[in-house]
Amino acid sequence: MKKILLVLAVMLTTLTFAQNKNAKASMEVDGVCLMCKERIEKAAIRTKGVKSAIWNVKTHELKLIFDERKTNLETIGKKIAAVGHDTKALKATAEAYATVHPCCKYRDVDVVDDHEN
Repeated sequence: MKKILLVLAVMLTTLTFAQNKNAKASMEVDGVCLMCKERIEKAAIRTKGVKSAIWNVKTHELKLIFDERKTNLETIGKKIAAVGHDTKALKATAEAYATVHPCCKYRDVDVVDDHEN
């Protein structure tokens, strides 16, 4: 019985330390302008456990530093989708997308073309 408890204690300790408090990851997030950048970064950084969120307008890459003990990429993606931006894994609802500024309608080909010129 003592051996079983010891093994369980070691396993729990290992699991606790296996999670990184400064995990780095990136995800693709759709958007077209600096207003999108502000909205995306704000949604990510307001997620408990996110320490840094920087979105690149040209590449659509969101670089993150976060505490894996407090959050994960799925949760961060949900927060971003909730403010109207699609990720590779999750598409924003029509209601959330409708709240973005008209110049930020990244699903509209004409808006995307306007930002590329």
